[in-house]
Amino acid sequence: MKKLEIAVIPGDGIGKEVVPVATKVLDTVAEIHGGLKFEYNEFPWSCDYYLEHGKMMPDNGLDILKNFDAIFLGAIGNPQVVADHVSLWGLLIKIRREFEQSINIRPAKFFKGLKSSLVNPNDFDLIVVRENSEGEYSEVGGRIHRGEDEVAIQNAVFTKKGTERAMRYAFELAKQRRGHVTSATKSNGIVHSMPFWDEVFNEVKGDYADIQTASYHIDALAAFFVTRPQIFDVIVASNLFGDILTDIGGAIMGSIGIAPAANINLNGKYPSMFEPVHGSAPDIYGKGIANPIGQVWTAKMMLDHFGEQELGQKLLDAIEDVTNEGIKTPDIGGTSSTNEVGEAICSRLKEVCSVS
Repeated sequence: MKKLEIAVIPGDGIGKEVVPVATKVLDTVAEIHGGLKFEYNEFPWSCDYYLEHGKMMPDNGLDILKNFDAIFLGAIGNPQVVADHVSLWGLLIKIRREFEQSINIRPAKFFKGLKSSLVNPNDFDLIVVRENSEGEYSEVGGRIHRGEDEVAIQNAVFTKKGTERAMRYAFELAKQRRGHVTSATKSNGIVHSMPFWDEVFNEVKGDYADIQTASYHIDALAAFFVTRPQIFDVIVASNLFGDILTDIGGAIMGSIGIAPAANINLNGKYPSMFEPVHGSAPDIYGKGIANPIGQVWTAKMMLDHFGEQELGQKLLDAIEDVTNEGIKTPDIGGTSSTNEVGEAICSRLKEVCSVS
């Protein structure tokens, strides 16, 4: 029996609704597998926890999490009660940084039964590899003076190690897909970090002669995501550029509510963390209409991470079958509840796997 211990943090808002659906789907996957078991340990760390304790997680929170096989996160944030920079840096980004989750990967694909915002989506299927530890989101900088003389300085930090690590991950991923890597740059406007990014990309691609490459400035690349997303396979991008591109990826799929993400630790010292791209959506929390697909697709990425790619693909196929049958939440044109979508995915999984 392959036993995996998962730290579950539902977090805020709809995270509390979609995480139980996703863990039920994972249990269905384990039942089908027969030799796989998930053990969950749930933690109530959230904005509600902050209001009670003055912190997003206990002081020893990272020590508690570090021995789990993975972290399964719902959503963090409720700006009506806790400022976003407090909630995110107190939990989500703290885990990413301290656990050296240096790679963030986010796929986007055309889904049958889901209306893309594009007139002709051309069955696009892409994945963005985002450098997740430095770049434009570094903490280096500060503010000085007050009034009209106030100055804010934000330094983007790009290391050779961090940049090359993200690029090599992208090239290795392309080997498993369609053999193409696109670099997101802006070296015609950002005169230090982006020419450096281009230089490292050119060095790395020399080690992958069998992989085709392209490089686009981020403004043009963002436009191409809308006009011709089908040309892309794997895109490697800095922290900020990757963040922006993946939101566009969610939009062209038809809803950011279905987009998944994985924060990957490469050295094995700490667990990786899996989370949907969507936020906590406090405006619909408690109504039973939150879209669980982003969280369930995130569970699929966790299965891939544990070497269960075949089951992961069956899960993704089941999700798409369900959307194609019209079993969808209201945000993507359906009338089904959160739990009804989850039950349909579980039922479809059992049907497909009993046939195979």
